[in-house]
Amino acid sequence: MKAVIQRVGQTSLSVDGKLVSQIPFGLAVYLGVKCGDTEEKAEQVANKISKLRIFEDKNGKMNLSVSEVGGEILLISQFTLYGDCSHGNRPSFTEAERPETANALYERTAEKLRGLGMTVKTGVFGADMFINQSNNGPVTIIYEI
Repeated sequence: MKAVIQRVGQTSLSVDGKLVSQIPFGLAVYLGVKCGDTEEKAEQVANKISKLRIFEDKNGKMNLSVSEVGGEILLISQFTLYGDCSHGNRPSFTEAERPETANALYERTAEKLRGLGMTVKTGVFGADMFINQSNNGPVTIIYEI
């Protein structure tokens, strides 16, 4: 699994011009599922996201997690994180998991985050989504397991 984790201000996600999800601030997490990924990996990714200390404390040091600052998480499925463009100019997505399995692991990640006390909003798996996000920092972390 691969997660691109961004610290954000107000962020919204729409499908077909209709607002689906919105958070006031926190983390926008783009999640890609690779062939062979497991529920165990989904749980490990959720644990990492929930504890990642990328918010500033009173001294300006990145030392606080999303829950410690009262932020929310917008979890967005993104199979293109496993796009391989090393040969030619058109990416190959053969490393991305099949949609049925990928969706189940995406949902498991959201479920685990909620079980850890996080407020989690989601996108629409497989949809063409429009994300309007306000990067804060910017802070972007790529986590792959």
